[in-house]
Amino acid sequence: MRQVLKGIALAALVLLASAAGAAGPPSGPLRTCPADAVVSGAGCMDKYEASVWRVPNPTTTNRALVARIQQGRAAAVDLAAGGATQLGVGHNDNYAPCADSGQNCVDDIFAVSLPGVKPSANITWFQAQAACESSGKRLPSNAEWQAAVTGTPDPGSDDGTTDCNTASAFAAIPAGSRSACKSARGAFDMVGNLYEWVADWVPRATACGAWGSGVSPTGDDQCLAGAETTGEPGALLRGGAFFSGSLAGPLAIVGSAPPSLPGVTIGFRCAR
Repeated sequence: MRQVLKGIALAALVLLASAAGAAGPPSGPLRTCPADAVVSGAGCMDKYEASVWRVPNPTTTNRALVARIQQGRAAAVDLAAGGATQLGVGHNDNYAPCADSGQNCVDDIFAVSLPGVKPSANITWFQAQAACESSGKRLPSNAEWQAAVTGTPDPGSDDGTTDCNTASAFAAIPAGSRSACKSARGAFDMVGNLYEWVADWVPRATACGAWGSGVSPTGDDQCLAGAETTGEPGALLRGGAFFSGSLAGPLAIVGSAPPSLPGVTIGFRCAR
């Protein structure tokens, strides 16, 4: 009887492993991605920081619009035609009834990777993840984000026209409008503009440390020193924001923000 039970347990483990493998991340390498994204290793990273849209009647009259969003083919004109409203622009925190906790967000808010549109801010980690999920995507892992940012210039200056938006506009600017702020894979604004949530959580940091000069000669943010022992965890923020100056960069990382925290400097992008 013991051998029979062992055999049944082994078979169950094999089935579970097969199911996990089938549902896991892509095994790549990929050659193509939807038009709104770029190839990065075994996955697709959104080309632009996300703008978040409330789509009315997403499962009925606007079902075709939602399909275009999920396929990475929705344009601003499509969203306008469907009566979609952009949320989180400037200082607006108008995601309700989608709550800071991510409740009431399913099929309500959608993340769209669009050029020429200001990315949405004032969004919590939970809301960002929900917006990605409704669009058939997810928040990228820290490692995926790091792979996709490679090649983006590490700022010293900000000329206000082509460099990454780190110290001139002092507000978020339209996605993709800084031509030189582009990664080797073709993703825009991964440095500056808005901090970007990534999927990973860590113990919430209590201080900032320093990168070695050999890997970050401009002194990118490294706020992962110390660890809180109470309260919420820290969700990682990457890249720096529109006020960060030389602290922004491909290695900039902040681990002191609770996932329930919205902010005018915080946005995100999705991955597939």
